[in-house]
Amino acid sequence: MNTLNTASTVNTTVITNIANLVTNDPSLGDASPLGLIQDAAVVIEGDRIAWVGESSKAPATDNAFDAAGRAVIPGFVDSHSHLVFAGDRTAEFNARMSGRAYSAGGIRTTVAATRAATDAELEANLLRHLDEARRQGTTTFETKSGYGLTVEDEARALRIAAAHTEEVTYLGAHIVAPDYADDPAAYVALVTGEMLAACAPHARWVDVFCEQGAFDGDQARAILTAGAAAGLIPRIHANQLSHGPGVQLAVELEAASADHCTHLTDADVDALAQSTRTVATLLPGAEFSTRAQWPDARRLLDAGATVALSTDCNPGSSYTSSMPFCIALAVRDMRMTPDEALWSATAGGARALRRTDIGVLTPGARADLALLEAPSHVHLAYRPGVPLVSAVWQRGVRAA
Repeated sequence: MNTLNTASTVNTTVITNIANLVTNDPSLGDASPLGLIQDAAVVIEGDRIAWVGESSKAPATDNAFDAAGRAVIPGFVDSHSHLVFAGDRTAEFNARMSGRAYSAGGIRTTVAATRAATDAELEANLLRHLDEARRQGTTTFETKSGYGLTVEDEARALRIAAAHTEEVTYLGAHIVAPDYADDPAAYVALVTGEMLAACAPHARWVDVFCEQGAFDGDQARAILTAGAAAGLIPRIHANQLSHGPGVQLAVELEAASADHCTHLTDADVDALAQSTRTVATLLPGAEFSTRAQWPDARRLLDAGATVALSTDCNPGSSYTSSMPFCIALAVRDMRMTPDEALWSATAGGARALRRTDIGVLTPGARADLALLEAPSHVHLAYRPGVPLVSAVWQRGVRAA
């Protein structure tokens, strides 16, 4: 467990007196999926974890921080968000809470506001949400374009996002752009042609909203295939509002994640359980904010699927940046245990981003961690709505 380089000139810090340290490494501690170590310590060297173990055995370091009997967890990995936007949809939310159903069409309102915003306004809004998320323990986030729907506006959204995260997703196929409402085929041609060429250099991922009112299975296949040919890795909005081809397409194309997974057939569940490449990413904030059917996490977990939790932070259907809130929802309404929900919000999110250096606290991993104002991670679900994250380290630096 000790990789500390005693000859290094890199600054080192030990966090001691941790009541419960979640490592997400089952070879450590109690041998559970969370790899819990009691009365623990963790050593940070530069931007990496150098050592974890019992507090009494911690090596000497340059600096020390006393956790005072509180819990430490890996920083949350928010693997699905839509943070490059302008405006909000308060009126839509208010109407929906008064009885109007949610549909994919409300995105057009944000498209109009985003197109009208300056680059500076979009970046300021992005940074505000990132700071908000960081203070709640999120240290890695993915974010998408999808509110521009023109070549220029999609490319600038990705350029703005790429300045703040390496996990950037091209979502020109969020909905058919209003300008192409009468010719969806021409819009698919744009998304897979000129728009893709302008956006691919700024993104790692390609995504599509495969849903009634957005893109059907054939269109989604064409978009993801074109994105993959341009060097982008597929992920997909799948089966959110109704049963559809999204999950099966995700598994067939070996997408990194099928996101939402609310309406699943037995065949969909089996496909996700048998896949070694596609993570089922559940987004309970969307169901909370739309009063929709909850995804059945228990069904997926019992089948053997890999599950991630994410916020889906966006101005229309899930305007929350709080991973702790999503954990509480997953435990209360999606039949996850507190351990499963935390794993899914950290290591599960890392799996959905195909990363091994985040979502875990083991030697060599990136030093992204959160200190809870509680003795156990279970309090994240046990005390919903309470701001339990009291300190955050991101890449080894105290960030909140």
